Amino acid sequence: MAKDITIKRPFNIWRALWTLIKVGFVIGVVIPVVLVLVFRFVPPPVTYLMVERAIQGHGMDYRWRPLSRISPNMINAAIAAEDAQFCDHHGFDFEAIEKALDSNARGRKVRGGSTISQQTAKNVFLWPGRNWVRKGFEAYFTVLIETLWGKRRIMEAYLNVAEMGPGVYGVEAASQKYFHKPAISLSAYEAARIAAILPSPLRYKAVGGGPYVQRRSRAIGGNAVTVRSEALSGCVVGNRGTRK
Repeated sequence: MAKDITIKRPFNIWRALWTLIKVGFVIGVVIPVVLVLVFRFVPPPVTYLMVERAIQGHGMDYRWRPLSRISPNMINAAIAAEDAQFCDHHGFDFEAIEKALDSNARGRKVRGGSTISQQTAKNVFLWPGRNWVRKGFEAYFTVLIETLWGKRRIMEAYLNVAEMGPGVYGVEAASQKYFHKPAISLSAYEAARIAAILPSPLRYKAVGGGPYVQRRSRAIGGNAVTVRSEALSGCVVGNRGTRK
């Protein structure tokens, strides 16, 4: 009776390397591009942070609203609070990054240089953290959404997935929780109060907050007037005023 003979191929390092490159290309290039294209038209069903906070016991109130159902006051307040150059940069505000690095190097209060585009890339596609691997992915996704989404979709996603309180995500959920009204009806004052807690939504409260929230919301309200009058939000809400 003839014996089965199994022929083993010798290990080929070049074939293994080529397979690794192809897998890396799919994971690092194809999948991110597909996700960005899908979420250009479809609201993200959930984010990593939402799941993490839910596991921690914060719950999840997430109500997606198109930009047409969000008050322009909230858009102006977000730009005033987080990224005054939103309509002018291509995802990265290098001047803000340089100032943040200089401030941190001097041992002052830690400042961030992330734009709304970077925050959106992080919030929608990535996990929380500050390591260089995650920052690298953040930069890559920022380039993708700036290229494939455009400013209106970036702002729409930002205002819908940003954490705005314990278990509260997006301006619709925040507006209902804090002011008992839909996001389209937010006044300039109310929008400024929500924007004021964006840096630390688990620490600060939009309603009944302490002196910090009061001071910050007043400053945001004043800056939002400038945003509106100088059309700094024109790429999102249309041209208003004369751009200097």
